[in-house]
Amino acid sequence: LKLEMPTVNLDREVTILATVPVVVQSLKRCAVTWQKLISRVLEEQQKKVPQGNGPLAEIELWREKNATLSALAEQIKLPEVQKVLEILQEAESKFTGDLQIVLSDLKKHHMEAQDSAKFLSTLERHLKNLSTGSGVDVISHTIPALLNALRLVWIMSRCYNKDERMVPFLERISWEISARVRRVVGLQTLFQQDIAAAKKKITEAKNTLEQWKKYYFTTCIRVEESGCKRYWKFDVKCLFEKTDYMVSICQDLYGIFQVTEEFYNIFIPELITVTENPKAIDELRREVNIIISPMEDLTFDPFSMETARDWAFVMEEFREDVTVEIVKQIFAQNLKDPPRYKNHPPVAGAISWSRSLSQRIQHTITRFQEEEELLASERGKEVKQIYLQVVRKMEEYEHQKYHQWRERTEQMLPLLLKDTLLAVTSATEEPVITKKSICFTLNFSPEILEIITETKYMEQLGLPVPEMARYMALQEDKYLRYTSKLKAMLDRYHKLMEMMNEAETKLLDQYVQELWRILKSGHKRLTWKAVGIGEFILQCTQTIGKLELLVHQIHNISEDISSKLQSIESTNLFKFPHPKNGDKYPGAKEFFDYVKCEQAKEVEQLVRKYSAIPQLLIEVERRVASTNSGKSPKLASYYAYWENRICQALTQLIVKNLQTFNAAIVANVPLLQIEAVLSVPGITLQPNASEIEKMTLQSIQDCVEVTKHFIRWMHGTCIECPPQHVKADEVVTFSFYSDVSQSPLIIEQAVLITQNVHKLLASLSKSLNQWKRYDLLWKSDKDTVLDRLAAEKPACVIFDEQLQFYMKMAQEVTQQPLIIDEQFIRLQLAPLVSAVQENAKSWVMSLGKLLNELVREELFSLRDEIQVGVFSL
Repeated sequence: LKLEMPTVNLDREVTILATVPVVVQSLKRCAVTWQKLISRVLEEQQKKVPQGNGPLAEIELWREKNATLSALAEQIKLPEVQKVLEILQEAESKFTGDLQIVLSDLKKHHMEAQDSAKFLSTLERHLKNLSTGSGVDVISHTIPALLNALRLVWIMSRCYNKDERMVPFLERISWEISARVRRVVGLQTLFQQDIAAAKKKITEAKNTLEQWKKYYFTTCIRVEESGCKRYWKFDVKCLFEKTDYMVSICQDLYGIFQVTEEFYNIFIPELITVTENPKAIDELRREVNIIISPMEDLTFDPFSMETARDWAFVMEEFREDVTVEIVKQIFAQNLKDPPRYKNHPPVAGAISWSRSLSQRIQHTITRFQEEEELLASERGKEVKQIYLQVVRKMEEYEHQKYHQWRERTEQMLPLLLKDTLLAVTSATEEPVITKKSICFTLNFSPEILEIITETKYMEQLGLPVPEMARYMALQEDKYLRYTSKLKAMLDRYHKLMEMMNEAETKLLDQYVQELWRILKSGHKRLTWKAVGIGEFILQCTQTIGKLELLVHQIHNISEDISSKLQSIESTNLFKFPHPKNGDKYPGAKEFFDYVKCEQAKEVEQLVRKYSAIPQLLIEVERRVASTNSGKSPKLASYYAYWENRICQALTQLIVKNLQTFNAAIVANVPLLQIEAVLSVPGITLQPNASEIEKMTLQSIQDCVEVTKHFIRWMHGTCIECPPQHVKADEVVTFSFYSDVSQSPLIIEQAVLITQNVHKLLASLSKSLNQWKRYDLLWKSDKDTVLDRLAAEKPACVIFDEQLQFYMKMAQEVTQQPLIIDEQFIRLQLAPLVSAVQENAKSWVMSLGKLLNELVREELFSLRDEIQVGVFSL
């Protein structure tokens, strides 16, 4: 398109040219040509429509419009054209008004085309993926990005921000997605593919269609949230009616393949396991192929809404065929073990199952008969025959199940009602005191409840039932109450028996025997037809309640006794003195005297606790035997039980305390102190090892002899045995000492303690060996050594060596540690250090005195010699 240019010379000024009539007329003719051309082009562009149903066609249309209108717009901008317009404007030509309107339209349409082409081109990549992408997954990834881009176009564009522009464009996108899904699914070859692959393809197609709708609404929300005043309030029906219909078709197609897969994966393997007839398997495969064959030969597009009725007809026929075939296979497959509704009994449940299948297939055939075209076809007649065969088999199955149940019920129910109420798991006539494990159980056969349930459901099914079974069904609540109360009663009985230990079982033998006598009537005499079941339950419950109360009372008393025994057992008999002034520990004798004194205090408390136990046992006697003598024969074994428990507690008391004492001995925490002293001719411990071992052994003996304060009871009683006069001057008191002291555990601990103390004392003695190097201080005969030196009269240097030796020795001992802590003993070395130092100093003094005497003697001798020499001169 090219604008015709004027032939007149336009080199002069605009104001001058506008006054020349010839020039103005020539330019008017030229402007008219331009106006007609631009008007024609605008009219043609307005009439143009996209060449295709997809969105890419609309983009291409805007590009063409933009190219065409841009060509005209560029020419209008030429200087020559602009000068023409200026001259006509200066000449005040009326024609210029019409021309300006056309030019304004050109500008408006050009801007619209330019804006639309620019913004729609941002969508082109996404739209090409929709149209020619390699798979459905590409479409699924493209839709969110495409809608997001459309949102930006809606917000930023000046043309595609209106419903009249955006809605048709969205419809084209919807059409493109639908067309793409059609091509991907490929109905012509879909039923020739592997079932898994076909299901995957249909699922992807359905997901794509649903995703288109889902992300559309998500984008609507994002448009509102962006603050844009123009919301997406488009007609949803025009956008998604067709794609929603395609989703329903995908669901139908998926269902077809799912049913086909179930036939192959469920029924055919089942037939293979239950039959060796390959013809039955081939027949099922043939029937499955017949069912789906109409899908392979469709003469219409099921995705088109115009053929919705044709597709509905095909699906209806498929469902009829499938229903009959599925019911047939389900019945054959589950014949031996049919599925039941919750709480349905086996036989009535099987009959209900058979009838539900029959009703299901009957409902299908009824609908089938309403469509005369379906029933009149060859396949329709075949389906009808299959239906009649299946129904006949179901009726035979129901008849067989019902009559087998009726015969068994009439035979078994009278026998079951003759059962006694209770059964004994360990049938024996031995006394319960030697057979505590006797266990009564409810002897109500579950088959009775099953017969009752079957009877109720049989009547609901309209089937006649035996009179006795009907009577039992009417009495169901009564029998359920009986069984519930009997179970609760037996639970209480067994719980009660478990609560009692052997001593309590012997103690309450009379009461247990009475309870057992009552329970045995339910085991020996009463049956489920008896009239005294309620009275039996009441009598058992009352007797158990009385025994429970007595057992709880005895347990409360037992807990008091056990608490006292626990207190006795946990008493500390080895309480040690604390060091004075923080680090001054008691001596050995002081330590063991303190322990013995504290033991005496504890024993008083222990004896008081022990003495309170007989009164508690007399309380048990009062409740069980209605006496309070403390010597009831009925409680003889119970007294013995607690006396044994007391002995065990005392044994544990001694064992635990000896263990505690031993742990204190070997722990590196000093408890007492001893001294290392010089006792010429050697170094010893004070007190010595033998004395400490004796004190330790005596402390062990004192601990064990604590049990002498616990007097034994007279045989068969809880009364303390009085002192026995064996001889005129000898009294014997029977205590627990004789038994406790012989306990291997106590003997073992006593030996272990003495061994540990012996090892400790030996170790301390060995640590004193280093002091033997000072033996010459006290083992050498000082007078003899000094006499020899006096006789020899050695040089002064010899004396100096000796003095340095002893002075160094006196200084050296001051560097030795003054204490040694080993396990529970602190060894004080200060007395030994002092003694050694005193001995060394004594040697220094003696040597000094001798040296002094020898020097004085030499001086006097020298003086005499000097005097003699002077006088001789």
